Amino acid sequence: MLSRVASVLAVALTVASAAEAQQLEKISFGTNWAAQGEHGGFYQALADGTYRKQGLDVTIVPGGPNVNNRILLTVGKIDFFMSANTLQSFDAVAQNVPIVPVAAMFQKDPLVLIVHPDQGIEKLADLKELTLFIGREGFATYFQWLKADFGFDEKRVKPYTFNPQPFLADKRSAMQGYVTSEPFAIEQQAKFKPRVFLLADLGFDPYSTLIETRSETIAKRPDLVQRFVDASIVGWYNYLYGDNRAANALIRKHNPEMPEALLAYAVATMKMYGIADSGDALKLGIGAMTEARVKGFFDTMVRAGVVKPALDWRRIFNTQFVNKRVGIDLRPRN
Repeated sequence: MLSRVASVLAVALTVASAAEAQQLEKISFGTNWAAQGEHGGFYQALADGTYRKQGLDVTIVPGGPNVNNRILLTVGKIDFFMSANTLQSFDAVAQNVPIVPVAAMFQKDPLVLIVHPDQGIEKLADLKELTLFIGREGFATYFQWLKADFGFDEKRVKPYTFNPQPFLADKRSAMQGYVTSEPFAIEQQAKFKPRVFLLADLGFDPYSTLIETRSETIAKRPDLVQRFVDASIVGWYNYLYGDNRAANALIRKHNPEMPEALLAYAVATMKMYGIADSGDALKLGIGAMTEARVKGFFDTMVRAGVVKPALDWRRIFNTQFVNKRVGIDLRPRN
C-alpha cells in the first residue's frame, strides 16, 4: 500500500514538474562579454530561481571577442541584451535601429583612469600632464569630453591594447580600465595599489549595464519585459547584499578563467562606489532611469561633439518598466 502511494506521489510530482516547465516562457539574454562579476545580478536571478518565479526559463548567452549579441538582438535571435552604456543607445537612434533600453542596472559606468601612486596626481586635471593609454572607443567618446571640458591634449594619447605593461613601465602615465577589475589585476601583478579616478563621479555619467530589447517586444509583450526587468532587479539586490555563491559558481562555469578573488573584489568595489545602487536608485530602486539624467548626459556629449544636437534623445530610453521600487526592501537597512 505504501509503495503504491509513493508511486502515485512520484507520478504527481513528475506531472507537476512537467506542467511547470510548459508554463515557463523560454527567453534568451545576451551579455556583452564573458561572464564576470559585473554581470552578477543576472546570474543570481538565474541561479536562485528568481527568473523561474516570474515564469521565465532564461538562457544567458555570454558575449566575447567573436560574439556580437547586440546584432543577435536586432535580428530577433535573442530577446534581451546587456549593453555597455547610454552611448550605444545614442548610436541606435542615430542608425534607426529599433532597440531600446528598458532598465539601467548600473547608475555609474565603472570606467576609470588609473595612475601610479605617489606621483602628485590629486585631481582629474593633473592627468593632463601624463601619457594616456586610451582605447579607440574611449578616444571617440570620453576623451572628447576630457578635451572639451578639461582641456586634455590628444597628442598625449597612446593606444590602449588591454595590456597593462606600458602603463606599469611608465610612472608618468594613466591607463583606462574598469574600477571592478583592472586595479585588482595591477595590484596582483605589480604589488602596488593604484589610484583611480571614476569618471562617473567627475562628470562623465552615462547609464551602464542596460537591459535592451526590441521595440516590437515592448509593444507586443510588455508583461514579458516587466517580468524580466523585475527579476533582474531582484537578482542584483541579492547578488550585492545576499548569498551570491551560487551565482558566482555559475559565472565560473560559464567562464572557468574567472578567479573567485576577482569576483569578490568586483562585488566589494561595486558596493563601495555605488555602481548599481546610488543616485536615483536609492529612492526608485536598482534599474532606475530618469529623463533629467538622460538629457544631462546628452547635453554633455553634444558639447563634446560626440553626438549631434539634432538627435532625438527622448527615443533612447523607456522608463515604463522601472522606477517602481522593486526589490528595494532587500537593501540592508544599516
